[in-house]
Amino acid sequence: MKMNAFPSLLQCFFTERLLGELGASPHTVASYRDTFRLLLRFASARLQREPSRIEIEALDGVLLGEFLAYLERDRHTSIRSRNNRLSALRAFFRFVAIKEPALALQCQRILAIPGKRHDRGPVTFLTEAESTALMDAPDKATWIGRRDRTLLLVAIQTGLRNSEITALHRQDVAFGTGAHIRCMGKGRKSRCTPLRVDVAASLQLWFNEQADVPSDPVFPCLHGGTLSSDAFQRLVGRHVTTAANSCPSLAGKNVTPHTLRHTAAMDMLRRGVDLCVIALWLGHESTETTQIYIHADMGIKEKALAHADPNGSVPGRYHPPDPLLLFLEEL
Repeated sequence: MKMNAFPSLLQCFFTERLLGELGASPHTVASYRDTFRLLLRFASARLQREPSRIEIEALDGVLLGEFLAYLERDRHTSIRSRNNRLSALRAFFRFVAIKEPALALQCQRILAIPGKRHDRGPVTFLTEAESTALMDAPDKATWIGRRDRTLLLVAIQTGLRNSEITALHRQDVAFGTGAHIRCMGKGRKSRCTPLRVDVAASLQLWFNEQADVPSDPVFPCLHGGTLSSDAFQRLVGRHVTTAANSCPSLAGKNVTPHTLRHTAAMDMLRRGVDLCVIALWLGHESTETTQIYIHADMGIKEKALAHADPNGSVPGRYHPPDPLLLFLEEL
């Protein structure tokens, strides 16, 4: 094996393995691509050489372990995202073990890196007041502000994933009777998501500002290209900071594009939409994934408890005592 075989192995992994043999979805390819972008930047800085000159022998278990630690420590990557990055690395080194048997021992050590366990915290979602404050945050007098407001409105109403909403093209949006958005979700599953009248109207106004090219992205970046997932993440954070000035409860929440997806699901659940319909709406494989929303809203649990109460009365919620009385009681 040549010492500079890493670039060709990586290219073959994407072209032959992912696209050719597995027929991986664009979302999977993009996720794996982003993993190796991060790895190459990290390894290049650590090894003091250009990415195309990195030898595959240098990508051992120690360096990859340091890379995963860097993601958590310096980039504040969640454990779930860290495990997704590890899955991409495992897939590549399984491919390397087949292509280059001489590297089997190195690959085994990398494949032995364990995924991290993590606690499943409560689902974070926005209240109606918080959603309104967030959508009012962008400056509608600017092009970027109008784009961001429309994007936030669509995200909160449709519940599309970050990757799904940034990949939308104008041809994926249908107006008129039965207005909807078509998207390709996880597992190469295509689905249509209906649009409310007000959301469709806002999208139509936004479309009127752009050139009528069906293949253009619905929410382009400043230079007209596709908006990246990271850019979507940053704009949400920026507008949450602004919205917190008028809605202080936002200051204590970690709001991400996925929070907007949770918000759409919780809104439907509170309005009495069946769990199976919500699962189809969000593109979940089964309703087991969707059940997390039942546990997120205390109001839903209180209603269930009221039905279980023999008297049919709604139980009261605990309220802490007056702080001054609490101080005296604890003396």
